[in-house]
Amino acid sequence: MSDFDTENVYEQIANDLRATGLSIIENAIDPSIIQALNERIASLEADTFQTAGIGRQNDHEKNAEIRRDKIRWLDKNSQQEAGYLNAMDDLKDYLNRRLFMGLFSYESHFAHYEAGAFYKKHLDAFKGKANRVLTTVFYLNDDWQPQDGGELVIFDAEDHEKEHCRVLPKKGTLVTFLSDEFPHEVLAAKKSRYSIAGWFRINASTAGHIDPPR
Repeated sequence: MSDFDTENVYEQIANDLRATGLSIIENAIDPSIIQALNERIASLEADTFQTAGIGRQNDHEKNAEIRRDKIRWLDKNSQQEAGYLNAMDDLKDYLNRRLFMGLFSYESHFAHYEAGAFYKKHLDAFKGKANRVLTTVFYLNDDWQPQDGGELVIFDAEDHEKEHCRVLPKKGTLVTFLSDEFPHEVLAAKKSRYSIAGWFRINASTAGHIDPPR
């Protein structure tokens, strides 16, 4: 059984979110889960990753001038993917207990940025317009160096033109932030890079109809 201190990581995320709405933690996930995820990626055929789009449902479109990553949604039917999804479920429950956020569900996908791919500055949700409330980004890249590029740039919550910080996509780093507060972008990298982008959602169902994810 792993001796990874999950509770301490969840506590740090909760404290960070309460203080600033943004948390960046290295070595945030059990290494056995990371190994399983990388084995899963290695087993997937390239054509199982689809060109990513922007917007949701009827507003969904693909625009290579805005983003050029390719994605594949995670599914608990894969044992290798289930370990990460279960960890995020546990984080959801912890944040609901500690911060009373009312998080209802979680969705996530692998994101593959080939060399030169990028995602220009954007918000994951707009105030009052969506039910994605908390964004997560988790990195799976071995031996990533500053000269490799591909940083996540996070902009200030108050001044969306002001750069707040840059996060190197190193294996094991988990970034968590309020979806409608922090614009962010992914800079082009010099080599292939993998991450998992995810969103905790509140239940925005109306008249008995479940608001669909994605």
